[in-house]
Amino acid sequence: MHALIIVDVQADFCEGGSLAVEGGAETAALITEYINQCGEKYHVIASTRDWHIDPGPHFATEPDFETSWPIHCVAGTDGAELHENIDAEAIDAEFLKGQYTDGYSGFDGVLGEPDTVRSQDGVAGPYGATAAAAAATDADSMTMDDWLRDHDVERITVVGIATDHCVRATALDASDAGYEVRVLTNLTVGVSEDSIDAALEEMEDAGVMLSEWPGADAFVH
Repeated sequence: MHALIIVDVQADFCEGGSLAVEGGAETAALITEYINQCGEKYHVIASTRDWHIDPGPHFATEPDFETSWPIHCVAGTDGAELHENIDAEAIDAEFLKGQYTDGYSGFDGVLGEPDTVRSQDGVAGPYGATAAAAAATDADSMTMDDWLRDHDVERITVVGIATDHCVRATALDASDAGYEVRVLTNLTVGVSEDSIDAALEEMEDAGVMLSEWPGADAFVH
């Protein structure tokens, strides 16, 4: 079985967000177009979200943009929502990560129900995460790896944001876990050219297949 994993295509990582990556909104639209044209190739489609409640030194008032970052994707806030260009109806499962850690890899995430959460439900964390946001997952929530194996997935295609951070970490962990992994590089977007190149080389060295969706060129205006 083959799974598509959409990594962190969230409002805060797209233009206008608190940790925006240039091209994020266009990448979100491209991913939706890809699903419209090619989604039938996949048995399941999953997405990941940063879902920060109190991630410790991952947040900083003076971030170094390597191991610490501006406040972003706080659980239960608009910034943690999937970007409006993503067709959420196509997604079979969402995995929430980074509640109390950095949570770069989708394999750090657990199955959750973020759409049940809204920001008026009472503050549960120092950055404004809500009580309901903290309850979107629990100790018995299934990990991404368990969920994929439960669906007999052997191959994974990864798309999303950012190529040089969470896409990289998710693809490497998937490869380490024994999956056959492909990254569609033109359905990802990254932070800087140097770190993107380094991430692509690292993924390729780990056995991750790097390719592109040919249809993207026709869709980009």
